[in-house]
Amino acid sequence: MNHKVTMKDIADRLNISSVTVSKALGDKDGVSDSLKAKIKQVAEEMGYRYNTAAKSMKDGLSYNIGVMIPERFTGTNHSFYFRMYKYIAKILEQGGYYGIMTTLGEEEESTLTLPRLYYEQKIDGLIILGQIGKPYIEAMQEMQLPKIFLDFYDEHVDMDAVVTDNFYGAYELTNLLIRGGHRDIAYVGTLYSTSSIQDRFLGYYKSLLEHRIPCTISLDIG
Repeated sequence: MNHKVTMKDIADRLNISSVTVSKALGDKDGVSDSLKAKIKQVAEEMGYRYNTAAKSMKDGLSYNIGVMIPERFTGTNHSFYFRMYKYIAKILEQGGYYGIMTTLGEEEESTLTLPRLYYEQKIDGLIILGQIGKPYIEAMQEMQLPKIFLDFYDEHVDMDAVVTDNFYGAYELTNLLIRGGHRDIAYVGTLYSTSSIQDRFLGYYKSLLEHRIPCTISLDIG
């Protein structure tokens, strides 16, 4: 069974008092900046886990980040977003936060009902993982907390987004197939589903245009 690292363990490592460690980790006066930095570094190296509840009371923060996934992307064929959530939660924990996953049902989205996590003030920020409709995006503008889109974007809304380069990725994949001698290349995707799917299609289509290959597939626009 792994030993839970305590302030005393850190103090013993540095040959200082536990009180000094407590002040440093709590950013209190009485400890020099250089020693504070050293104590925090050693605490991290030793795997010390901060008491998040106590820290929350002190800072007025929950140290929780909501990760909202539209319900239509949570079926048995949508494991991608669950894998993304697991990775997000791991990164958040490394920064002293916890990820709380919530789903956005079709009814909540259509009635523009914002997440309970927000109304109950249980989160300090929100990550929206997966495309949501424009009316709901507009409704989210009233949320007074940091929010970010992941795996999609909306150019008409002033909100940060993290996406892969879907356009160039699909463009290069299509070029690779063409260089391999292929000419009958189909694209499968519901174009009105997400901005990412649209960008991939445009990258694919650009490659076809540059190689003068007609786009003769049947488009599924959803």
